[in-house]
Amino acid sequence: MLLKSFFGSRTRVKLMGLFLMHPKSEFFIREITRKLSEQINSVRRELNNLKKVGMLRTSSKNRKKYYYINPNFALLEEFKNIFVKVANPQDELIKAVSGLGKIDFLLFSGQFVGAKGDVDMLVVGDIDKDGLRKYLDDELAAAKIKFTVMSRADFLYRLDCKDKFVLDLLGSSEKSVPINNLKKYIEVRMKARN
Repeated sequence: MLLKSFFGSRTRVKLMGLFLMHPKSEFFIREITRKLSEQINSVRRELNNLKKVGMLRTSSKNRKKYYYINPNFALLEEFKNIFVKVANPQDELIKAVSGLGKIDFLLFSGQFVGAKGDVDMLVVGDIDKDGLRKYLDDELAAAKIKFTVMSRADFLYRLDCKDKFVLDLLGSSEKSVPINNLKKYIEVRMKARN
C-alpha cells in the first residue's frame, strides 16, 4: 500500500482515510474497530497519535469518547487531496449514487482523475439530486465535489446539439466512466462529431 509506505502504519492510514472521507462524522473506538477491522489497541494508539499532532479532537457523550476531524488542522487540505487521489472513494460513491435512482451514465473527471476541471462528476439518469448533495456534503465534504445531474433526455439532446460542455467531458482523455448504459448512442454521436 503506497500510503502505508509514507505513513508507517496500516491502521493510521485507515483511520486517516475514515476521518478525511467523513469530515462531519464522529466515531467512538469500538465503532472504528468494526468499520476498519482492526485491533482495538492499534486503533487506540493511532487515535492518540493523530490527536497529538492535532488532526483529531475528542468529545464525550453518554460516557463514550468520540473522535472527529479538527477542521483547523494546518495540513487538512493537503492530506485530503492525497487521500482523494490515492485512496479513491469512487467505489463507495458509485454504490451510493446507484442507490439514489436509475443511472444511465456516470462520468468521473476533475479531482477523481487528478485533473483540473469545471466538474468532478456527471450523472445522467433519474436520481434524487438533493439526496446526492446530502451524501456528498455528509461523506465527502472535504473533497468539495462539483457535480452535474442531467436527465437522459436532456443529456441526449445536448449530445445531439453538440453541446460543448458534454462533448468536452466525453472527449477528454482524463475521465473515468464506471456506468455507461448509453454507450452505443454516445459512440454514434461522437463519430458524427469528428
